[in-house]
Amino acid sequence: MGKFIIEGGKKLVGEIEIQGAKNAALPILAAALMTNEKVKIHNVPKLIDVDNMLKILKNLGVHTEFDGRSVTIEAQEINSYSIGNSLAKELRSSVFLLGAVLSRCKKAVVAYPGGCDIGLRPIDIHIKALRDLGIKIEEKAGYVYCDGSSPEAGEVCLDYPSVGATENVILAAIGIPGVTVVYNAAREPEIVELQNFINSMGGHVRGAGTPKITIEGTEILHGTEYTVMPDRIVAGTYIISVIMTGGDVAIKSIKNGDLSSLISKLSKNSCNIASNNGIIYVKAKGRPKAVDYISTQPYPGFPTDLQAPFMALQTISKGTCVFTENIFENRFRHVPELRKMGADVIIRDRTAVIKGVSELVGAEVYAQDLRGGAALVLAGLAAHGITVVNDIYHIDRGYENMEKVFNKLGANIIRV
Repeated sequence: MGKFIIEGGKKLVGEIEIQGAKNAALPILAAALMTNEKVKIHNVPKLIDVDNMLKILKNLGVHTEFDGRSVTIEAQEINSYSIGNSLAKELRSSVFLLGAVLSRCKKAVVAYPGGCDIGLRPIDIHIKALRDLGIKIEEKAGYVYCDGSSPEAGEVCLDYPSVGATENVILAAIGIPGVTVVYNAAREPEIVELQNFINSMGGHVRGAGTPKITIEGTEILHGTEYTVMPDRIVAGTYIISVIMTGGDVAIKSIKNGDLSSLISKLSKNSCNIASNNGIIYVKAKGRPKAVDYISTQPYPGFPTDLQAPFMALQTISKGTCVFTENIFENRFRHVPELRKMGADVIIRDRTAVIKGVSELVGAEVYAQDLRGGAALVLAGLAAHGITVVNDIYHIDRGYENMEKVFNKLGANIIRV
């Protein structure tokens, strides 16, 4: 499973460039199978989740080639519309393929997807939305069977602004003649990225980034070449790490606006944050100060994916922070591990109260999920002594060569 051995107490200094966004790359890879022409996608991060998506595509008969940071997709022929359990269980984002496969094949079968165990994350919203488009769906024996032979464009109103459901509807609606309108759509930058990619293939999607998205069915999509946006969650994680270690780092290739909810909280902290020409400059100034209250919300609110790293910061901040997790009901699994390092955290249902301590102490801890694992690495960087973070395969699902990035900035992390 692998582990990191971290010597804490090193200031992070220097500059880094942010990897491509996993949560943008995965739906784009799914969308690429909707054309039988060649698609080339640049700035794709080398991650376990990306590898699993490419395995699924290959299993469908799609030719894929990963060269450097570029992926070439050729889906001239698709010999299957079924995504089996062995592949789907490894990747939550396999659910995106429902919409894409339906657009291309008019049928789709997918096992209930897996990924991090951070909550139920039911696909009911996806299923209801697809049914609103006239797609017949049957659930049995752990699989979802979809018949899109007689779909109908129309209006879809999501009960919750789910990112995955929004993307699935866009992908499915592209293959349906007529105009589909999605209300209460998710507004994340990754939705905008999917829209831009589809439009580069000749699609007609508009309104992404707002609660209303309009999709015009497109009979034929052509090949394209596209560059994936930088990963805002990875950038946010590294910004937090600089403050925790008293560092001074320039973070390149990131849009300041994509991190406005995080930066607005940090601007009240003991640090200087400035941005210029796609570079965010972060300089710590003394012990960080606690933020009174944080509540995770759909974009543009505070992202649930930064809850765990931000909590790691609060464990050593002066004062008390109250953190409410509104998106996933099981996303405090990193808390017992932080307590091993001396953190003072009390949990009541979906609320955590963090009283900052002057210093964390190195310990042996276990990553339970992707973002919680990243939080433990951040805690280890700031802690006194040696920290061992086990089960780092979770971290490898979303962070490309994390130890190399930190070591470039002066950290001391060994992967074993």
